[in-house]
Amino acid sequence: MRIPFIQVDAFADAPFAGNPAAVMPLSAWLADDVLQAIAEENNLSETAFIVPSATDGVDFDLRWFTPIAEVALCGHATLASGHVVLSSDTALSRVRFATRQAGVIEVARVDDGYALALPAWGPDAADLTPYVDALALTDVEATLWHEKGYALIVVGDAATVRALDPDQRAVKAAGQAVVIVTAPGDTTDIVSRVFTPAYGIDEDPVTGSAHAVMVPYWAKRLGRDDFTAYQASARGGRLTCRHDGDRVILGGHCVTVIEGTFLLP
Repeated sequence: MRIPFIQVDAFADAPFAGNPAAVMPLSAWLADDVLQAIAEENNLSETAFIVPSATDGVDFDLRWFTPIAEVALCGHATLASGHVVLSSDTALSRVRFATRQAGVIEVARVDDGYALALPAWGPDAADLTPYVDALALTDVEATLWHEKGYALIVVGDAATVRALDPDQRAVKAAGQAVVIVTAPGDTTDIVSRVFTPAYGIDEDPVTGSAHAVMVPYWAKRLGRDDFTAYQASARGGRLTCRHDGDRVILGGHCVTVIEGTFLLP
């Protein structure tokens, strides 16, 4: 079986930046264990699988897998999937994906980039002492949790975020979560880093779903719905952010870096 394979650097203006995702169009769903095995073979933060949808008003069904697990939401691989679909049909201005745990997500053309509309997953205050201790943080202003498994830790300055060098075994032992550390930015309005060892990736380069959690918090704190963000991983990624009711709208670019065929026995 030959499956198209497209690797895209999402939230990137040039190759070798942002977050790489594999996008693999299918005619019908394969067994879950096969999807997981393909994602393990690809060994990227996420592999996105898309299948033409039978649902009215939706173009494709979409699922995302890390090398070790299926996830509830992945922003960068959705942006990459939108890029693949819209690049293949220049007459389209937007594409809508149905997902299993995050509802319908849309990617639309905006100038030479894209707007990604994700659910706004506003977090609630919570005691996250195990994660704070695992990261060896002391300058903590707030800790919040979202039920989909997102731990949001707010610190005082960007330098603290950039300097983090966590013991990933300790972070993983703290619990299965997407662990976000964020602060007011230095070159953008906010800055963050995201650690996901429980999902097989120690640090995620640029995480759209983390911004679905962060943006509602920062919109309230900043007193405005539009702002800029930088995820300060080694690859790095810049995003524009807008809080729009029950949606978080993220702006960014994509670059296709690999096109080929995955040979499935």
